[in-house]
Amino acid sequence: MLKRFKTLTKARFRKTDFNSFLFFLFFAIVIWIFVQFSKQYSEVLEIPVEYVNVPQDKLLVGKIPQSLELRIQENGFTVAWFSLFPPTVNIDLSKASIENDALVYAIDENHSELQSQLEIDLDDNEFLKDALVVQYEQKQEKKLPVVFRMKMEYAVGYSAVEALKYEPDSIMVSGPDNILDTLSKLFTQQLSLTKVKEDQQGIVYLDTTALPNVTFYRNKVKYAVDVEKVTEGKVQVPIEIMNVPRGLNVVIFPKEVVLFYQVNLKDFSRVTASDFRVVVDFDDVRGQQDFLIPEVIQKPEFTSNIRLNEKRIQFIIKK
Repeated sequence: MLKRFKTLTKARFRKTDFNSFLFFLFFAIVIWIFVQFSKQYSEVLEIPVEYVNVPQDKLLVGKIPQSLELRIQENGFTVAWFSLFPPTVNIDLSKASIENDALVYAIDENHSELQSQLEIDLDDNEFLKDALVVQYEQKQEKKLPVVFRMKMEYAVGYSAVEALKYEPDSIMVSGPDNILDTLSKLFTQQLSLTKVKEDQQGIVYLDTTALPNVTFYRNKVKYAVDVEKVTEGKVQVPIEIMNVPRGLNVVIFPKEVVLFYQVNLKDFSRVTASDFRVVVDFDDVRGQQDFLIPEVIQKPEFTSNIRLNEKRIQFIIKK
């Protein structure tokens, strides 16, 4: 009897199409899932929020809400998607009102904006809160000068026509009192240029790495440098002596110095010896000192890199 049962069982299994069985099993499971997920469900989900357009004169403090509770009544597919991949909603605090030292973002007043981000009908779904309340601390304001950090190396025979120009030269910032009280200036990021032979212009951002709680009303600076080919010239200039006491006869030597200068090629013909003044000041004499230091007190604005062939001027007093 047992042998006959085993024989019949083997025969039936041979006749069974396992591939068809598995197909219909899988198909049944898919139909069941589709039916279940097609039903309407009501769930409360946590929707992450991110705050944008925070007023520059305010610092968010305290326990800041990080999410909104949304009661969603949708089919299972939508509920599952929102549960697994909740969208982050941007909360525009420029649209918030101020109440009792807090920014209040009304949900109803921004209904359409929130709906466009969630891409669901908020008439059928609702947030459990009427508003988001975010505490803030009023920042203080201060205007600080900007220090432009630049390292520029010119190509041989080239130089700047005039000093670097940049704007703005000062920027308004806001932040807590204990931080602003320590600030006296702002610095740009380091700008390094080499072998410069053409006009330079662009923007450089402020160095804000050490100031996370400070708001900058502007964070970049425009700069411009005019560059031209230069040449070196020299002139012989008489030395003037200043502050010699009345009745004292002071003689200096040499009485003239050779003055070297750099100038743009186009302005070279404009330079004359009379454009410069070199002086020594007798008031600078100390003790038994027998020399004076020459100083250039007048030069054309378009010249640069002034130097003299003499660093000391000897003197004697004649009686």
